[in-house]
Amino acid sequence: MLLVALTGGIGSGKSLAGEFLASLGAVVVDSDQLARDVVERGEPAFDEIVERFGDSVIRDGQLDRQKLGEIIFSDPDARRDLEAITHPRIKAAFEQIVSDSKPDAVIVNQIPLLVETAGMKRFEYIISISAPIELRRERCIARGMKGYEFDKRVTAQASDEERALVSDAVIVNDGDADQLLRAVEELWEGTLLPRARAEK
Repeated sequence: MLLVALTGGIGSGKSLAGEFLASLGAVVVDSDQLARDVVERGEPAFDEIVERFGDSVIRDGQLDRQKLGEIIFSDPDARRDLEAITHPRIKAAFEQIVSDSKPDAVIVNQIPLLVETAGMKRFEYIISISAPIELRRERCIARGMKGYEFDKRVTAQASDEERALVSDAVIVNDGDADQLLRAVEELWEGTLLPRARAEK
């Protein structure tokens, strides 16, 4: 088994890289999806978040993720408080997936805030997806994000250089999807699969 972190800033293409890894046979776990799961209404984290942030983060009986995002990306203390509520639960959910996986699995945790949360020690191999900032901005705006929202999120995240410092492999995603797929396939066949089989 090989525990891999897949990280990258907003608009870098890490989600697409994760999809490619899943198609190759990796068990891909999206931390953002786990984060959504642990804050569903009825989960303990939901009540704790409402207690901390108030009813303004509720819409139609569910968490208003956009409103919550605006708060935490403008206030580092608020972000830390939210992380204190959610991160232990996300970690526990991930550990359950690991324990349920096969001995020779490549388990890829898609985790945007790896550097920011100092989560590197939990992984045996770290992949960072990077791209020029203007290209990342273009991709996000094409998905409907406002320019100022992109700027706020980038400011709150580690830089590509900071991510590269902790990474075993950096894939520069400045081309098309086929180019990214080729880079992911090369890493899968040349490094990830052999290591997982050796460490089972």
